[in-house]
Formats: sequence, structure tokens, C-alpha cells
Amino acid sequence: MRVLFGILIISVWVLGPAIQAGAETMKYKFYTWVNKAERVPVGDVEQHIVMTQLRGAFYVFENGEVATIDHVSTGDFIKGVGPFMQYVTIKFEDDSTIIIKSQGTLGGTTADWKSEIIKGTGRFEGIKGTQSAKVKYLPIEKGEGGAKGYGEGIITYTLPSK
Repeated sequence: MRVLFGILIISVWVLGPAIQAGAETMKYKFYTWVNKAERVPVGDVEQHIVMTQLRGAFYVFENGEVATIDHVSTGDFIKGVGPFMQYVTIKFEDDSTIIIKSQGTLGGTTADWKSEIIKGTGRFEGIKGTQSAKVKYLPIEKGEGGAKGYGEGIITYTLPSK
């Protein structure tokens, strides 16, 4: 009996720090706009471009918290449709951040993507998890520089136990 109790104590001592709390979620709505975009024609078929973009955005979470977003993306589009990849930094008012890598598909006036959280700082140090989101783009008015859109998403994550 003592041996079993000793094994239990050692297991808790060794494995305890590795155990994480259950997954949490943060639902949000967002508005996004293009700060800078470069479109390079490929020339193989009509309206085929490779594009890089720098975007800004803000997220409003269900709990009322607001965060700003910086992201850079690249895409390969034919007639406004195709795959893209992006890195997003979500910055909260307390300077904590979540950095995400995403892959998705632009379908003309809509886009959706799945993401992996790759880093967190501040209260999100050690964060692991995923994000998924959808956006609808607004029509571009004459003289506007780039696309604007709105959407919603969810971040599902765990933090290391303290």
C-alpha cells in the first residue's frame, strides 16, 4: 500500500505541472480594412494575381473586451477566388497578445479560415489552441484603397496551469 501511495505522490509531483485546465473559448465580432496591398499579375490566365496585404482590424469579444489586430497575408487568386495564408497579432488593452497563423479561402465577397495559435504574451503566455472565422467583404466604393469587411469568429484555447 505504501508503494502505491508513493507512486501516486510521485506521479502527481511529476505530471501535475503538465496538466492544463480545460479548453476555454472567446467568441468575437470584428471589422477589418486593408492598410496596404500589392497585387502582381501572374499572366497565365485572366485575372490571376498573387497578392500581399497588410490589414488592420478590431475585435469585440462577448465579454466586452476590445483588441486591435495587425495582420499580413498572401494570396493566390483567380477572379477573386483562391487560397490565402496570414499571420495575425491580436493585441489587448493590457498589451497581452495572441499570435495566430491561418490558412483559408477567399470566395469573392466572403472568406473563411482555420488557424493555429503559435504564441502568446502577457496573460496569454504559453497559450495553445485554434481559431476559426468568417468574413463578408463590403463593396469597394470608387476611390477607396482596399477591401473592408466584417465577421465573427471563435478562439478555443488552453493556458498552462499556474
